[in-house]
Amino acid sequence: MEALLRDARLTHGRIPDVLKEHIILEHTALIRYIVNRIAVRLPSHIDLDDLHNTGVIGLMDAIDKYDPEKNCKFKTYAEFRIKGAILDQLRSLDWVPRSIRQKSRRLEQAYSEVEQRLGRAATDGEIAGSLGIELEEFHFLVNQVRGISMVNLDELRSGGDPDQPAYGDIFEDVKSENPFASLKSRELRQAVAECISALPEKERLVVSLYYYEDLNMKEIGNVLGITESRVCQIHTKAVQRLRSKLRSVLVQ
Repeated sequence: MEALLRDARLTHGRIPDVLKEHIILEHTALIRYIVNRIAVRLPSHIDLDDLHNTGVIGLMDAIDKYDPEKNCKFKTYAEFRIKGAILDQLRSLDWVPRSIRQKSRRLEQAYSEVEQRLGRAATDGEIAGSLGIELEEFHFLVNQVRGISMVNLDELRSGGDPDQPAYGDIFEDVKSENPFASLKSRELRQAVAECISALPEKERLVVSLYYYEDLNMKEIGNVLGITESRVCQIHTKAVQRLRSKLRSVLVQ
């Protein structure tokens, strides 16, 4: 694919429409895969066909902007552009009610305060106690905020301020040696690894199976012998912990 794009630019100075159509058809499964993974954490009223169309737009943007000389595989670059286009679309829709976002922030803050005080991962009961609610109400709250359990490292680093540079902005040319970028990249990988290793065992396992083994929630449930909804709940709690821990590590 990289060679095709390179030759097309050398020959035509642009990517011909016929080649664009071929690339889009070849990456249809990739777009569907990314949409389905994101859809797991979305409310049912979100139209997946619209997200798929947005993914196609992201792929077309990737085709136009891909630079073979930067020594990056097209599929990797395309995944980044497709996912970015879909997440931008979701943010513009503001599909999460303000009340749910407030509850998510409240839950995240509770995890941060309790775990900093205890110096370990907090139990459900300890978080519920901190919030002043019963355990059953805590589980209901976790299910409510499940739809926004996506961590955006750029927003964490910039504190949500659009005027602050995002973490990804430091990556311009992968061929060039940028000591600052390399250091930040190592720091980020180390911070994520440490945060994941500090999770309770079951949450760490769900994160590993979902993000590293590419299993969906139903498949993870089959592996662990629990329901899909229980897997979703465990995943949400893991993301809340990670969001809290990463915010404290990255916003410094």
